[in-house]
Amino acid sequence: MIRRLTIDVPRILLGLLFLVAAVDGFTWMLTGQRLIHPPTSAAGLRFEDGLKESGFIWPLMKTIDLVAGLCLLFNRFPALALLFLLPIITVIILFHLVLNPGGIPVAAVLAVLTGMLLFGYRDRYLPLLR
Repeated sequence: MIRRLTIDVPRILLGLLFLVAAVDGFTWMLTGQRLIHPPTSAAGLRFEDGLKESGFIWPLMKTIDLVAGLCLLFNRFPALALLFLLPIITVIILFHLVLNPGGIPVAAVLAVLTGMLLFGYRDRYLPLLR
């Protein structure tokens, strides 16, 4: 029961979140239209536009979102999937703290879910820290 609350629930929620983000990102790349329109500040929109206009960062991020989100959802290499997502999660949290304060609640939920998974998979990460 404790494993379900501390690992399975955050794993599934993060998997769903990143799967939806990937679908939204690929939809934008294919059609120029977004499925989700979260409230974003002007500075946040400029940052996002820069990622999209770079030509490779946005597709790379959305590919990582898709693959890692599916790995989390299907419980296939979840600790590795989380490691691939950590740089993206860090940027998302800093993005909301610095450029888009309206999204701080989303960043807080993301930080808590990530922290729970990092703690839950700590035995898998310990060899990396030696």
